[in-house]
Amino acid sequence: MWMTPKRIRMEVDEALVFRPEWTQRYLVVEPAEGDGALCLVCRRLVASTRERDVRRHYEAEHEFYERFVGDEERAALVERLRQGDMSLASVLTPEERATRAGLGLCRFLALKGRGWGEGDFVHQCMEVLLREVLPDHVGVLEGIDLSPEITRQRILSIDSNLRGQLFNRARDFKAYSLALDDQAFVAYENYLLVFIRGVGHDLQVQEDLLTIINLTHHFSVGALMAAILEALQTAGLSLQRMVGLTTTHTLRMIGENSGLVSYMREKAVSPNCWNVIHYSGFLHLELLSSYDVDINQIINTISEWVVMIKTRGVRRPEFQPLLTESESEHGERVNGRCLNNWLRRGKTLKLIFSLRKEIEAFLVSVGATTVHFSDKQWLCDFGFLVDIMDYLREISEELQISKVFAAAAFDRICTFEAKLSSLQRHMEEVNLEDFPAFSIIVDELKQQFKEDQKIFDPDRYQMVISRLLKDFERHFKDLRFIKKDLELFANPFSFKPEYAPISVRVELTKLQGNTDLWNEYQVKDLGQFYAGLSGEAYPIIKGVAYKVASLFDSNQICDKAFSYLTRNQHTLSQPLTDEHLQALFRVATTEMDPRWDDLVRERNDS
Repeated sequence: MWMTPKRIRMEVDEALVFRPEWTQRYLVVEPAEGDGALCLVCRRLVASTRERDVRRHYEAEHEFYERFVGDEERAALVERLRQGDMSLASVLTPEERATRAGLGLCRFLALKGRGWGEGDFVHQCMEVLLREVLPDHVGVLEGIDLSPEITRQRILSIDSNLRGQLFNRARDFKAYSLALDDQAFVAYENYLLVFIRGVGHDLQVQEDLLTIINLTHHFSVGALMAAILEALQTAGLSLQRMVGLTTTHTLRMIGENSGLVSYMREKAVSPNCWNVIHYSGFLHLELLSSYDVDINQIINTISEWVVMIKTRGVRRPEFQPLLTESESEHGERVNGRCLNNWLRRGKTLKLIFSLRKEIEAFLVSVGATTVHFSDKQWLCDFGFLVDIMDYLREISEELQISKVFAAAAFDRICTFEAKLSSLQRHMEEVNLEDFPAFSIIVDELKQQFKEDQKIFDPDRYQMVISRLLKDFERHFKDLRFIKKDLELFANPFSFKPEYAPISVRVELTKLQGNTDLWNEYQVKDLGQFYAGLSGEAYPIIKGVAYKVASLFDSNQICDKAFSYLTRNQHTLSQPLTDEHLQALFRVATTEMDPRWDDLVRERNDS
């Protein structure tokens, strides 16, 4: 969750080392082989030794033991568990076990995007399996109800449980940011996904879905603003703690006078907080940028080809990699907009480019037009599009890496902007070394049109690169505005105090002169270092740490939601209430585990 500063890597990453105090706190011990953390209650191995993962296992599975509060009580409890005494555990009755199994299966169905009615099918499959393999245990299925109505209710219960956990943590957030995604719904554009990223006093980062908003019912910016404020109020958060906004760059979001961002920044103004940092290039960067790069409607033409291949060329072996890739992304059936979005990916365009000769032969065989394959301008635009989209794919994938801190993400953006500047210079010099697909097309055209001295116009492509570069500078200008703050925060001991803001110079000078803190900084990652920094001795630096940590450093959670919808478009396009849709997206995107014991008790009490 934090960018590691540029220094010598430590021999052992302290964040992945078992800590002795966890034994009493979370009832785990270090296993003999030294990997992970072994739970004393259920004897399961928690593979990761990050405290966050160990704590989640304890809270989700063994909340019963929270009743043992005192140190002596906890020590005695640990000793009894070490000796194998499980008499204190809340033993589940057969009915409770059936309820828990049903809840787990419903969550699994939601994660896989399956319809409510498929629970009965799963139940029948398990019954057939048990009758053949374990006939004496078929009776255990009697208490597991996976009917459509029960499945719907259980998904809502799981959503309520996860939302309650989020709200409990949100009340302790020192700072938070929002990500607003109005482009995730590829089957129908009528929802806004609102994600939240916050940090508590221990500087642990929490990213989750806050709410989804039906844009049909909240068409105006004022109505959207009211819905977001209501969601924040329900979570116990005020706008005064909001530090950042990450959005798409649609007019609904960033319109100069009527965009949602300008409304929210105006509401969030407070003497005690930063101006809200806004950046609009993280979400769907590859998809939205493609509309500026595709200067000859190349993708619309390719879309027609792919539809033809899906209907008339499915048996051709040369197209199997393309069809397999399409089915893995969308399934066998795909709507037009999903297909168009898939074709706007650098990886897909590269695959199409490699098959261009086979596609031309296929089009000839079915009597379709092949006029584009003799159009110099179109072919050059195609090669250029493939290369630029491949570079956009690279930066988009880099921005999907989470837990690196916003400074690292901004460094990647700056590196990509430098790359665009280099591409622009090379195009001006007619140097196609960094344009492999374009270079192949130009070489082929030179062989075909030997008497033609001018195959392409470099100014045409320079303008596209220049426009793309200006878009990046505009989308991330707020991060550029706080660049010094990010550098100072990532490297507090090497940043010169005279270049720091006046308000922080005294604290920074004192920090850099503290040998003990320097030693800690050498062996800890930034998250651990700032978590242990005294808020009384360094209140300004600590406050900035909370704010910087809460800025979104990746588009991972939004991409997870987008992928979930793309894979399960047909299930999610069925009639669903907003409440059920929100429940499915929360289950699909959260890193939290439901508190099963609470859910079982709720089911039994109802």
